[in-house]
Amino acid sequence: MKKQLNISIPLLFFWSIFANANSMTLVDERRQRLIPVSVTLPSNTQCSVKKPCSVAILSSGYGVSHTEYQFIADTFLQSHTAVVTVQHQLKTDPPLSIIQPYLLTRAENWQRGSDNLSFVLRQLSPLYPILNFNKLTLVGHSNGGDISAWYLRMFPEKIGTLITLDHRRVPLPRVVDVRVLSIRGSDFPADDNVLYTPKELKEFQACVVTIPNSRHNDMTDYGPAWLKTAIKNKIGLFINQAQCG
Repeated sequence: MKKQLNISIPLLFFWSIFANANSMTLVDERRQRLIPVSVTLPSNTQCSVKKPCSVAILSSGYGVSHTEYQFIADTFLQSHTAVVTVQHQLKTDPPLSIIQPYLLTRAENWQRGSDNLSFVLRQLSPLYPILNFNKLTLVGHSNGGDISAWYLRMFPEKIGTLITLDHRRVPLPRVVDVRVLSIRGSDFPADDNVLYTPKELKEFQACVVTIPNSRHNDMTDYGPAWLKTAIKNKIGLFINQAQCG
């Protein structure tokens, strides 16, 4: 017999009223899956039902906790955007495939992450009427970026902006009404057709920016200060001034 999982939704909503930040574990009973998330509201903005705040959904890289990207979350919070961070990988999940072609062998992982995002949005929307879950910003590092790009391919109408940090496997969207920023590290290349061609960069609302001397695994809270500052500056320019940086 499967163990029944329960969660107190009313209590979680009660907490969210009295704090800018709220960590919780959602339970997808259909898939028998726990999904740790954290919701943080911008402290310098009054989000309301009449004037809901925009939302950024941040997906962590493989083997990295969803709580280890505070420097990125802060960039959005300072821009009056609420941040939802999502933990996709659990200890009970199978390891990420190291067999090519990744678009086939890792599809199960990315689909699971996409299902996580769909469930999180369904659960949080009624809990947070002061947030606007339309035309979301998706942000993801590494495998979290692959999950974000995968989700966007399935539900392009729900996304306004995609920002990836050195994701390497899932092709960026070729759609004209989604703004895209991909920040690249210097130590690993992306797979073929993941990034835009020079012609596509002109055709779509897209920026691909490489940070010299940066490393893929350093794009977390534990990375060097200069790299975190560079990433924050590029994201800030993109979301606030529509510049590639």
